[in-house]
Amino acid sequence: MKYKIGIALPAIFLLASFGYGQKKEQIPQLGIVYPLNSDSLVYAAGFRLIGESVGRMLAPSITEEQFHQNILHIRNAKSKIFLCNVFFPGTIKIAGPDVDESRVLSYADTILSRAKKAGIPCIVLGSGGPRRIPDGYDVEKAKTNFISLCKKLATIAGKYKIMIALESLQSSETNFLNTVKSATEIVRAVNHPNFRLNADIFHMMRENESPQSIIDAADVLAHCEIAEKQTRSMPGVMGDDFKPYLRALRKANYKGHIFIEASSANPGNDIPQSFKYLTQQLKQVYSEKN
Repeated sequence: MKYKIGIALPAIFLLASFGYGQKKEQIPQLGIVYPLNSDSLVYAAGFRLIGESVGRMLAPSITEEQFHQNILHIRNAKSKIFLCNVFFPGTIKIAGPDVDESRVLSYADTILSRAKKAGIPCIVLGSGGPRRIPDGYDVEKAKTNFISLCKKLATIAGKYKIMIALESLQSSETNFLNTVKSATEIVRAVNHPNFRLNADIFHMMRENESPQSIIDAADVLAHCEIAEKQTRSMPGVMGDDFKPYLRALRKANYKGHIFIEASSANPGNDIPQSFKYLTQQLKQVYSEKN
């Protein structure tokens, strides 16, 4: 795709301030993963939440001076940065036989501590390359070791009051944890309040995964992302019908946000259109009688 796009309160209160954990049924708030320098366009389209990347905002390669400038940009933005994605770069393995655990945890500590300083409450753990395992490798062994590592990542996230949201990825991007169902198993095994699930509807559609997986994961679901199936376009470009998945979110009593994570050759047109298109489908779903 073209763009991938100090907190002292306990994580549950932090997420509640964004709508997570509220009891009253309401339409999920929309956000978009897009570079912060397009904040004005994003805000004008109707979005009040934006997602960025770890590489641009928080990575250890960013100097302290550059990081300070990032914080200033974040504070001055019209839209609130809720998340950063692409947690780990391709040079750091997190699954399989070549994991350097001390390196992984040291890197994660830097990212999560900077997220706290920047006021970014959520880090999405997708990172398809870093979690790819060798062909023929024992998948159950990979799961066991990954769960152990994620428990340690969750402890660091808890220290900084940040939420890590584990994302399933389509099989063209990685060969490990390709469904919401498989990612849910990991999250439940980690069993930590700062390590929860991201259900990405785009990846679900690519893997032909049923909306039922969202309902089944209701107890650990904390984040949701979306894009159109064919070319990862923004909602409304191809006219995809997301309503079966949106109904599943409603049935799961989902109280988080829905972030568009998509590519666009014409963002000036597609970003406003995506907000209107997805809002319309959400309103239709949430107006239906249960």
